Amino acid sequence: MSDKPELTVSVVTPDGEVYEKKTTLAICKTGEGELGIMPNHTPVLASLAIDEVRVKTGEDQYDEIAIGGGFLEFSNNVLSIVASAAERKENIDTSRAERARDRAKERIEKAQNEHDTKELKRAEISLKRALNRIKVSGH
Repeated sequence: MSDKPELTVSVVTPDGEVYEKKTTLAICKTGEGELGIMPNHTPVLASLAIDEVRVKTGEDQYDEIAIGGGFLEFSNNVLSIVASAAERKENIDTSRAERARDRAKERIEKAQNEHDTKELKRAEISLKRALNRIKVSGH
């Protein structure tokens, strides 16, 4: 990829840097839909949905990072992603994510029975994060 223009993708969380790599394409999901960013893209600032970030590493090959929401900023060929939580595909503990999914489903059911709308919203977000981690892990 070095003969083409590149951008640097950096993913950080409150716990530190999760990912940094040069690429020719990064694909992120915002609140408005998917956003593909290539070198020399117009500067942008956007909120991120709970989804994955895909970073092109080769022909039809991508690194995948599960993102628990956050925001992105792109300028000067640097894509900075600040996420509340992020995990590279190879670091996801699928059984832990499945347990989180099961706990979130139980919390949703309990919140619905108790008509607790605040807890229901929190549990639904927990479920989305767990399902995203499971999806990115490939299971």
